[in-house]
Amino acid sequence: MANLPADASGDGGVPRHVAIIMDGNGRWAQQRHRPRLVGHRAGARAVKRSVEFCLERGIGALTLFAFSSENWNRPADEVGGLMKLFLGALEREVEELHRLGARLRFIGERSRFDGAILAHMQAAETLTAANTRLHLNVAASYGGRQDIAAAARALAEEVAAGRLRPEQIDEAALGARVALADLPAPDLFIRTGGELRISNFLLWQLAYTELWFTDALWPDVDATLLQAALDDYALRERRFGLTSAQLGQPVPGGTT
Repeated sequence: MANLPADASGDGGVPRHVAIIMDGNGRWAQQRHRPRLVGHRAGARAVKRSVEFCLERGIGALTLFAFSSENWNRPADEVGGLMKLFLGALEREVEELHRLGARLRFIGERSRFDGAILAHMQAAETLTAANTRLHLNVAASYGGRQDIAAAARALAEEVAAGRLRPEQIDEAALGARVALADLPAPDLFIRTGGELRISNFLLWQLAYTELWFTDALWPDVDATLLQAALDDYALRERRFGLTSAQLGQPVPGGTT
């Protein structure tokens, strides 16, 4: 499992890993009678604020849902505009992320991206691969069901090749093959925009994650709102199926 910064412990109210659905860019723009892409540009600035917040608070991993596998079905002009924004962000921001010590990684099905974007994604991952201050994961063309299906397919291929027996397939085996298996599962999930669902995001990984929802639209997110999410998280008792009385006792199998 990847090493997170020493202060990214998940204790003291600070989660080790935060996952965010960045919802509300389009509505933010519509409220201002502007094109939806203006909202997406404003949302990119909220991403920068969120990265800075995680670095300041010692949060070791941040996973952002940037573009779902279903988002390809949006109007062609919006998808095209999003791809231009995505490429532009890769061209502008990666050097700064590298300077800050962030490791950038993309999860999802890459085959639908064009060659220029794929090349920049690979270059960004290569440049930042050794960084450990923040693991910044961008879910792009990603779906949680797709993720689990790919893990199941990988296990089936190993069984077919004789490297694995069916009875050896358990939660640990499947969990080792989903995206982000080398990182702790998210401690805190945040969704902006007022919707109360996880929308096919990290379905396996969110099994024991604390969920926090806000009506704030993504472009309006700042350190104050993110701190409110952390303050709420700090008040929660994370039992992982145990009783409160058991939390202070050693847990068989090493569950924490």
